[in-house]
Amino acid sequence: MNAKRRQQGAALLLAMLTVTLVAALAASALWQQWRALEIERAERQRAQAAWILAGALDWARLILREDARGNQTNGNPDHLGEPWALPLEEARLSSFLAADRDNNADSALEAFLSGEMTDLQSRLNFNNAVRQTVGQGSGQGQGPGTRQVEISEPDLDILRRLYEQLGLPVSELDAAVNELLASTRLALSDPLPSRTALLPAKLSQLSWLGLSPQSLARLEPHLTVLPQRTTLNLNTASAEAIAASLPGLDLAQARQLVSARERKPFRAIAEAQRLLPEGPVTLSDQYHGVRSAYFEVRGRLRLDDTIIEERSLVVRQALDVRIVWRERFTRR
Repeated sequence: MNAKRRQQGAALLLAMLTVTLVAALAASALWQQWRALEIERAERQRAQAAWILAGALDWARLILREDARGNQTNGNPDHLGEPWALPLEEARLSSFLAADRDNNADSALEAFLSGEMTDLQSRLNFNNAVRQTVGQGSGQGQGPGTRQVEISEPDLDILRRLYEQLGLPVSELDAAVNELLASTRLALSDPLPSRTALLPAKLSQLSWLGLSPQSLARLEPHLTVLPQRTTLNLNTASAEAIAASLPGLDLAQARQLVSARERKPFRAIAEAQRLLPEGPVTLSDQYHGVRSAYFEVRGRLRLDDTIIEERSLVVRQALDVRIVWRERFTRR
């Protein structure tokens, strides 16, 4: 009897272990299937977001190209009343998302797109403070065609006036420009890593040169970083940037210039010059203009509870609009 009972207990224990094992395997298989579905859903969402944002960027480039065609044909300036300057308010795009056979129009993921384009030549270019020239070979160890790097004092004075207007420490600016000068010189002559900072390509990267986050936040509406020397567009620039770019022009006079361009955009800098007070305040095509080549394109896609944003720098040369850099980030 004892042996029979022991056999029955062992059989019961074995049955319980078998049921537990089957249940664990079933749960594991169910979890694996759920995880595969979630990965597929996330990958599909990522691919859809990439295609939509890429399409939005291509559409923005097309708008800029058509605007350039009008500039060439009619001699139009770039100003804030043009189609590229109108922001795209959030619009529903769910009907354009692909739905598989298990989904219908009601179950498709909600998608909302918004975006805007900004003229980056409406801001002062930090990189203008350091200029490169081609040497004539007169210096010791310098052959013809040797690039020389130096600080552009007129452009540095422009940045100093902007700093003073915003109440920021000018010493911080001087130190950052000197750091940019050292980095630029080494970038031309020494390919090896050095103690100097990398050359900044975006405004936020000016922190590498020593600008504080507080200064960058104040400077953002009026300052940018572009890969080559640029002029300030008088039709899109802020009053602070215009006042900083012209010695002898105060902020009130710059605001009057902004008010005048809202009624009628300037087709040439000579039109803006006629509105300035007589005296030493003189516009120059070396520092000012009425057309722009660099634009920032921002796209924002909201998918369910996820927000995907993309920011791109594009440059327009004649009818060619190409991408300089792109960055994308996601948040919830």
